Amino acid sequence: MKCDSDRTVVDDSKLIGRPLEIIIGNMFKLDVWEILLTSMRIGEVSEFWCDVTHTGLYPIVSKSLRRIAEGKDPTDWHMHTCGLANMFAYHTLGYDDLDELQKQPQPLIFITELLKVESPSTYKKESWAMNNEEKMRAAPILHGEGNRLFKLGRYEDAINKYRQAVICLKNIQIKEKPWEVSWLKLEKMINTLILNYCQCLLKLEQYYEVLEHTTDIIQHHPGLVKAFYIRAKANAEVWNEAEAKADFKKVIELDPDMTRAVKKELKLLDHKMQEKNSEDKLRYKNLFL
Repeated sequence: MKCDSDRTVVDDSKLIGRPLEIIIGNMFKLDVWEILLTSMRIGEVSEFWCDVTHTGLYPIVSKSLRRIAEGKDPTDWHMHTCGLANMFAYHTLGYDDLDELQKQPQPLIFITELLKVESPSTYKKESWAMNNEEKMRAAPILHGEGNRLFKLGRYEDAINKYRQAVICLKNIQIKEKPWEVSWLKLEKMINTLILNYCQCLLKLEQYYEVLEHTTDIIQHHPGLVKAFYIRAKANAEVWNEAEAKADFKKVIELDPDMTRAVKKELKLLDHKMQEKNSEDKLRYKNLFL
């Protein structure tokens, strides 16, 4: 909070409903917080006044923490620059109160309750807190967990696992040179995860989002059979008959072994379109009764 007469609150983790997690030695924190926490006991509530020397970077840290609370990746807006560089690299942080603090740094008060302390061996890191090696190890584990949840019909939970894995790999890939071997290897892993994500969306009847993701993949990787197959199924569900048939035709061109599966899907599509046409005719007939 600010040191004004109203003690104006800037951030409050209790309002978010999620305690702030501080990883010693990692980013997305003020260095002074580590010093303050070492003086506290578990269960203790303390109030600390910190001058501008320690709070100048708070707007930058606060933006990242707010993005984490919103379920967003806190690293994508300052991937390649340090905190000080970011202060001058952008006109706005996207939050009016933080923009004000950035323009006019001031002392701040931190009221802290230490809930618990976890050792590195027991703490489960989120993707933004991992280094590249940890992200590479986590991605296939998250992928496997997503597949298991998909088989159990827990599609929302599977989506969350696939999304976390994609974030891990994207944060590594952004540092690689596009289209080189290491970048392409990551791209292949990412596309597989996104297509698994799309299969969950199909089950949840989110067809237009499936069309968006698969079309984007096809534009960059026009030989990816699975992308055409999933897009074809999404097109079929939203009555895009011509588009669905074109995609199914492309699937057979790219992989003749898929012919049997495609023929089955085409029969389903023809039946679906016949039902729709019959319903439309009945609906239009009733309009003129």
